[in-house]
Amino acid sequence: MQPLRLANLAALAVTLLLLATATTHAHNITRILEKHPDFSTFNKYLTLTHLAPEINQRTTITVCAIDNGAMNELLSKHPSINTLKNILSLHVLLDYFGAKKLHQITNGTALAATMFQATGTAPGSMGFVNITDLRGGKVGFGAENNGGALSAFFVKSLEEIPYNISIIQISKPLPSAAAEAPTPAPSQQNLTSIMSRHGCKVFADTLSASPDAMSTFSDNVDGGLTVFCPMDDAFKAFLPKYKNLTAAGKASLLEYHATPVYESMAMLKSNNGLMNTLATDGASKFDFTVQNDGDQVTLKTKIVTAKITGTLIDEDPLAIYTIDKVLLPRELFKALAPSPAPAPAPEPAAADAPASPKKGGKKKKQKAADAPADEETAPADSPSGAADESADDGNGAVRFNGARYVNVIFVVVALCFGFSLL
Repeated sequence: MQPLRLANLAALAVTLLLLATATTHAHNITRILEKHPDFSTFNKYLTLTHLAPEINQRTTITVCAIDNGAMNELLSKHPSINTLKNILSLHVLLDYFGAKKLHQITNGTALAATMFQATGTAPGSMGFVNITDLRGGKVGFGAENNGGALSAFFVKSLEEIPYNISIIQISKPLPSAAAEAPTPAPSQQNLTSIMSRHGCKVFADTLSASPDAMSTFSDNVDGGLTVFCPMDDAFKAFLPKYKNLTAAGKASLLEYHATPVYESMAMLKSNNGLMNTLATDGASKFDFTVQNDGDQVTLKTKIVTAKITGTLIDEDPLAIYTIDKVLLPRELFKALAPSPAPAPAPEPAAADAPASPKKGGKKKKQKAADAPADEETAPADSPSGAADESADDGNGAVRFNGARYVNVIFVVVALCFGFSLL
């Protein structure tokens, strides 16, 4: 009976290890397309429009790539970078379509949502793409708002990671009046209007009522600006405290919610650590720490930790994200900051101290006394872990830090060695 039990435990251990290994890899669209030089222009503009990191974050996705000749035809129309992002996002389907599935579509036709539809920029259902399996082995593609015309056709499969990502070539760009419509440059957009339309009206109205802060925000848009906008419920609850601040304090509080550089979501996830804000000025630090755990990004001050809950706009040089709490800088709210831990009581004099039964007892006490007194004196988290997690291999896969799976390994070791004693 015991050999059978051990054999089962060994099988379970191997299974858990395989599962841990399988989940440590994800696709990297840039690395995959680097192996196909005929698509270098398409690959370049996925990076320039910041679509590449968005594609890498998703699973069950299909990229309809177009070769360099087709991309040159598209670029000859001189679309702005923001319009080009909309066009290319129409070529990213939020479902998996490998070569085999394309020829086995139920009822011969399918309507697929795209990344353009997911942004909320596409009017109505204009961000959908019609896929039809035609006679003679052809598969046609057409934008939903293109009058039913199938303007492009499946050419070949470039790479498939089953049910994760499929990269296929289509014959030409998908025409779409909605995607090709001119988009205003970030500097021409009304910051407070964007925030008001997406659940941050209280913060936007408060910002508009502060000329100094509003001017600082507007002056930084062209050079790069990232705004972290508290949702209405959070900022509404904070208003009584806000009203008690001085005029300068109010401006600093608002400016504390933005950084003078553009930070895409991918950049926030990879660049963990301290970040200066619009309120930072010499001795007035007004900084916070960016941390992430998987897909969740948090902003940590000495008083509160807020989570990024959504993206309102992410178009270089402007990004606006929603957060679930108001960021409270220690420079304005010292009374709310945690008090330093009290110093440990001095050890009794040697003459009065009772005899220690173990030689190591005194040494352990000394180590505890040498520990940092509070969180502020502890060193900041190193960003090297995030860098390790985003390092990718030659196969277009991303390797994640193995520490994330230490619990799985612990269970495996416990099963192998613990149960062997039975």
